[in-house]
Amino acid sequence: MIRQSLIEILGEVWPTILISSVIAISMRLVYLIKNKQKIILYKELLALTFIIYALCLFYVVTFGDVSWSTSNLIPFKEMLRYSFGSNLFIKNVLGNIIMFIPYGFFVSYYLNLKKPLSAFLLVLLVSLSIETTQLLIGRVFDIDDIILNTIGGILGFFVYKLIFIINNHLPKVLKNPIVYNIIIVLFAILMAMYMFNLIKLGV
Repeated sequence: MIRQSLIEILGEVWPTILISSVIAISMRLVYLIKNKQKIILYKELLALTFIIYALCLFYVVTFGDVSWSTSNLIPFKEMLRYSFGSNLFIKNVLGNIIMFIPYGFFVSYYLNLKKPLSAFLLVLLVSLSIETTQLLIGRVFDIDDIILNTIGGILGFFVYKLIFIINNHLPKVLKNPIVYNIIIVLFAILMAMYMFNLIKLGV
């Protein structure tokens, strides 16, 4: 179910991702060269990944999977309607959690957050703004989505902390930016191949 949702999202968003990536990469390269700054590949690819994630999130929030149900202000009401492990549970419960794990990670990484409370407040603010915006554009406000998004964001914070702890215990030779560049490039290639395959399936 989640894989099918990814196929649908990428099938609609890939032109925007492609154009936005070209704009972002070209402007960033010119900025770095003009200001004679060193290009650190893994950091640039992480930033590009965050842009792509934000574009996909924007699509899901504003266009994807329009619901004609009524707004829900009762916590856990909607999520308890789904049988555990069912397609609806995976899509509406796990999907909302997974959707915000990257946000929790990126906001923790870029702001170097130390405590989960900071991540909690930032994720809560964004999730609340999303649900309010959905209400204003004719969709619905769901308190359960806020709860699930916040859980996902907190999980993203702990993913960041785990990577941070692992990185601190790595031998000095593995902390070289070249090693990070190789890892992130390999990861980017694998992700690009996977996304391209999903786009083909969605065509």
